[in-house]
Amino acid sequence: MSKLFARFVKDESGATAIEYGLIAALIAVAIMAGAGALGTSLDKQFTEISKELDYTAD
Repeated sequence: MSKLFARFVKDESGATAIEYGLIAALIAVAIMAGAGALGTSLDKQFTEISKELDYTAD
């Protein structure tokens, strides 16, 4: 039983796949956060443009 446990502890065959999965998840979270911030910024800019156009139309 101890040999089986020792072999299990030394086995790292799935570790790389898990690491790549975690890296991909972190990148996805960063992209979503950046896209949200960009969307908010663009919304503010277009709102200001719309207000200026409404002001000049009157």
